[in-house]
Amino acid sequence: MNIFLLLAAALAIIIVLLRFKFQIGVCMLASGLFIWALRSASPISLLQAAYETFTLSRTYDIIFALYFVMCLEIELRLSGALTDMVKALRRMFLDVKFLLAAMPAFLGLLPSVGGARFSAPIVQELSANLTLSPEHKAAINFWFRHMFEFSSPIIPGMIMACSIAGVTFGTFISHLCWLTLLAIVVGWLILIRPIKVPAAQVVAETAAEIRHERKGLILALLPVASVFMVVVFGGLNASTATGLVVTAWVFVLAAVGRGVGVKKIFWGAFDWKMTLNICCILYFIQLLSVTEVLGEIVAAFQASPLPVPVIIACVSLIIGVLTGMSQGHVAIVMPIVAAMGTGDLNLAGVAMAFGVAGQMLTPTHFCLIVTTDYFKADLIGTLKPIFFAEVIMLTVFSAYTYLTW
Repeated sequence: MNIFLLLAAALAIIIVLLRFKFQIGVCMLASGLFIWALRSASPISLLQAAYETFTLSRTYDIIFALYFVMCLEIELRLSGALTDMVKALRRMFLDVKFLLAAMPAFLGLLPSVGGARFSAPIVQELSANLTLSPEHKAAINFWFRHMFEFSSPIIPGMIMACSIAGVTFGTFISHLCWLTLLAIVVGWLILIRPIKVPAAQVVAETAAEIRHERKGLILALLPVASVFMVVVFGGLNASTATGLVVTAWVFVLAAVGRGVGVKKIFWGAFDWKMTLNICCILYFIQLLSVTEVLGEIVAAFQASPLPVPVIIACVSLIIGVLTGMSQGHVAIVMPIVAAMGTGDLNLAGVAMAFGVAGQMLTPTHFCLIVTTDYFKADLIGTLKPIFFAEVIMLTVFSAYTYLTW
């Protein structure tokens, strides 16, 4: 079967199964087995993919990062810090629309798969008095969390892209940072501007209540900042850094009279369905590797008569959809960019922009999975506004790049 027909059929399987309300992990596993059956059908390939999935450190970093972020969310929610933070922010900024966009964006500075799970309850708290569908809230949380993919030097995909393509961080970020501004504008117009906010009722608060809320604000933001500092300056991975902060916060909350039971934190955060979904998605990605589907996609485009930028754009978009991770499309496409012209900012920019678009439009993206799971939102319904936003982003980017090449 032609490789692109195979991918179309695999994607159709995912969409149909999602429509029948199957868990995303089951959908991805079925799609992966379909690809395996047509490209390999060797039991050795299945075992090899399983072995690689569960021996890669990435697997455990993702699982434990998500687990510890959920632990942190329980700590802050049960201690009242999360509610106090929202109250303090609403009093400081007044405009709930601004906060709906700003809080996921702020937490998006932390490059952790579980970050979307931490910002989700904040979006839920902020939108408590708004008539928003679960899909609308999920889309807001998902979109604004990823605005800094083009402008943060600590995003893993950005680090890999600069290293492989042979460009400096400052140069590459300067070349692409306008896409972050565009993402803010597009996200605001599509997701935030249509929201109808009822007239706010002024609630009189005592000085003691205000001080209590400010303490909650500090207790909620400080662990996020701590994880950021440990990851950036301590060199630890996201799971280790988050685990250390969660453990420390057990004692911090107890010391300020907001203690939460250890069992509630560490047992309550365990979600076997989410863990199983993540394992199935990672197994799907390894099946694509062992069956050499990813390499065949690249080879098919390289053999085509299309212009080089179009080839890079198409490959990046498809690999982004298949892997759902910035490291995925960067690791596969950026070496091609480097081979075609090391230091070519325009070509590297095309690879990054279309790769990020691909990872924003796929059920293999873990942030999307944890977001829709939290809000109990329909995945396809959540992706609809994201799709329109990405069409606008890519159209503007393509036109600008064509005119300035």
